[in-house]
Amino acid sequence: MRPHFQPGGKLSALQSVFDGFDTFLYTPNSTSRTGSNIHDSIDSKRVMIIVVLSLMPCLLFGMYNTGYQNYLGSGASSFPFWSLMAYGFLAILPRIVVTYLVGLGIEFVVAQMRKEEIQEGFLVTGILIPMICPIETPLWMLAVATAFSVIFVKEVFGGTGYNIFNVALVARAFLFFAYPAQMSGDSVFISTRPILGLGGDVTFADGISGATPLGQIATGVGGATPTNIIGEPISTWDAFLGLIPGSFGETSTLCVLIGAVILLAAGIASWRIMLSVIAGGLLMGFIANTFATATYPASFINPLDQLLYGGFAFAAVFMATDPVTAARTDTGKYFYGLLVGVVAVLIRTYNNGYPEGAMLAVLLANALAPLIDYCVVQANIARRMRRAKSNA
Repeated sequence: MRPHFQPGGKLSALQSVFDGFDTFLYTPNSTSRTGSNIHDSIDSKRVMIIVVLSLMPCLLFGMYNTGYQNYLGSGASSFPFWSLMAYGFLAILPRIVVTYLVGLGIEFVVAQMRKEEIQEGFLVTGILIPMICPIETPLWMLAVATAFSVIFVKEVFGGTGYNIFNVALVARAFLFFAYPAQMSGDSVFISTRPILGLGGDVTFADGISGATPLGQIATGVGGATPTNIIGEPISTWDAFLGLIPGSFGETSTLCVLIGAVILLAAGIASWRIMLSVIAGGLLMGFIANTFATATYPASFINPLDQLLYGGFAFAAVFMATDPVTAARTDTGKYFYGLLVGVVAVLIRTYNNGYPEGAMLAVLLANALAPLIDYCVVQANIARRMRRAKSNA
């Protein structure tokens, strides 16, 4: 098939499309012909695939939790594992299909227009977008947000490797500010209808909420304990496992940790960023808890629960560590991660109207990452100049 897609072939106009599928399925056999190069067994496509594999624990648990929350809210007396998984699969599948069709469709068109190779960055972005959004987000909104983010955050800057903001997070931010009613509230985080005969109808009784723990605390009184959809208190263990309302793939800290181990073992993500994000969250959580006041109910959350609620852990492992938009110097990664952790807890604690701060914290850090690296490099230059003068 290859000759038909080469220059001069009858399908040469689709050369980028053929190359994209070819290099995705097979390791390219081409090598550099000039210069000094080091070759190993991994390329950017394999990096992206490993990241997707590291997301699988969160994705699979999201399927289970989506089914579990629906069955719990509809009054089911039994919770068959495979029925819950099937329900969650049917709920998330259309969303994944929509984001990939829209995002990859745009990237294929742009690659053909520019006569460039199709980049592989959307392999990760396409699965991240539905995982960080409420399960009840309408499909057309996901399509609009994906298109907006891919075009205005990625392609206008030059494509994969040139974007200054995390593409998936900008899609979520677009949805939150353009359609706030569909991105927050009591019912958007729980699938409320049967799907192909599985699950049931979920109704919200008076005083019972399907909002996330952070959402419940932000609208409650100081020290209020969040509850699940049937009114039972949510324990720290429930939050760690992820059996709580929330965005599809963000609820389970346990699964996030499994993904972190995979990324660190493969040498893909930065442990410096992960560690400093956690340190920043604990530090700000301790400060807020020490000076807790009823004006800001989230200040009563203990520092550990700050890490378990919302998308904090997911952001620390999968969002803040994005190698394109994060700081790149080793020292800068500590400052970058610390900024993410501190700002995330700061926003969710002292802004009752926006109970989740991880998204905005990472986007703010993305904007400041080049400045952080610049300051680190200039400090190194100044230090070396002083040492050189002292030795002269």
